[in-house]
Amino acid sequence: MLKQRVITAVILIALLLGAILAPTPWALVLILCVMASCAIWEWLRLSYSDEPAIPTVVAVLFAGGSLYFSAQWIGDSQAGLMHNHPLVLISPVVLAYWVVGVGFMLAMAQTTQRQNRLALSLFGVMSIAVAWAALVDMWLYRGAWYLLSMMMVVWVADIAAYFAGRAFGKRKLAPRVSPGKTWAGLGGGVLAVVAWVFISAQWPGSFGAELMQNWSWFGATLFAILLALFSVVGDLFESLLKRRAGYKDSSQLLPGHGGVLDRIDALIPVAPLAAFVAGPWLQALLSKAA
Repeated sequence: MLKQRVITAVILIALLLGAILAPTPWALVLILCVMASCAIWEWLRLSYSDEPAIPTVVAVLFAGGSLYFSAQWIGDSQAGLMHNHPLVLISPVVLAYWVVGVGFMLAMAQTTQRQNRLALSLFGVMSIAVAWAALVDMWLYRGAWYLLSMMMVVWVADIAAYFAGRAFGKRKLAPRVSPGKTWAGLGGGVLAVVAWVFISAQWPGSFGAELMQNWSWFGATLFAILLALFSVVGDLFESLLKRRAGYKDSSQLLPGHGGVLDRIDALIPVAPLAAFVAGPWLQALLSKAA
C-alpha cells in the first residue's frame, strides 16, 4: 500500500511539474479538465447512484465543455471572456450554499443513507465546475506561482491540522462524519493558513500578496481564517457523502490514494472563494450589478 502511494504521488508530482514547465498553457489546463471531470464522476457516484451511466455521461459532457471554454480563454489575453462567464456569475450562490446548506447538513450529520440526490448532484457539478474555472483563471492570468501559493493554503491547513490534532487533539470536531478530526486540529490548521498567507505575501505575484494588497492585513487575516474553515468544510462534506453511500474512498482512480475527489475535496470550496476575494471576480460581479 505504501509503495503504491509513493509511486502514484511521484507520477502525479512529475505530471504537475511537467505541465507547469511546458511551453504551452494547454498542458496544465488539460490536467485540470481531466481532474474536474473525474471528480464530477466520483461525486455523482456518491450523491446520486452507483450505476455508472449517469455519472459517466455528465463527466464526459463536462470534459467537452471545459475544453471548449478553455480554448476560448487561452486566446483571451485580457480575461474578458472568463470574467463574464456564467460560472463566475453563479460563484456567490455556490459559495453561499457551502456556508448555509452544507453547514446545515454537517450539523445534522445524517450518515446512514443518501438524501436529496438530485439537488446534491447539481450542487456537486456546479461546485466542481466553479472550482475548475477558478483554477484555470489563476493559471492563465496570474501564473504558476500564484496558483501554487493558493493551493498551498489547502495543503498547509491539512498538514498543520494533522500534526496539531495528533499532539493536542482530544475533543472531536465531527465524530459522526470524520472521527479523526479534532478542534485542536482545526485551530492548528487555521493558524498555519494565516501564517502562510502573511509569509507568502512577502513574495510578489503570490496569492497572499494580492490578498494583502486588496484587503490590508486585517482583511487578509479574516479571509485566511475563512479559507481555512472552507478547507475543513470541503473535507468533511466529502466524508459525509462517502458515509451516506457506504464508500471508504470516492474511487480507486489513484492507486493507494483513493479517488481524485479524495485529493481535492478541500480545494473545491476554497478555489472559488480565493478567486472571489483576491482576484477580479468580485470586480466583475460588481460591474455587472452596476
